[in-house]
Amino acid sequence: MPEGELITVDARGHRCPVPSLRLARAMDQAAPGSRLVLLATDPMARIDVPFLMAERGGRMISITEAEGVLSLMVAMPGETTG
Repeated sequence: MPEGELITVDARGHRCPVPSLRLARAMDQAAPGSRLVLLATDPMARIDVPFLMAERGGRMISITEAEGVLSLMVAMPGETTG
């Protein structure tokens, strides 16, 4: 995948640990500098994803919620600026 790409991981309707596992799998395939958005309905994602980023060296960018769906944006290590 090209560097800087935005990848959406849809884990709505799944319970812990599935959202984090799907995000981790997508991270394994993403290029350095990519950003990923995890869509999740399990409130545990608010806790699990920041821990996953700490383990993987990624960075939390934002967590928003609308109509019961969490959108968690993360950046892969190696993100370029500009």
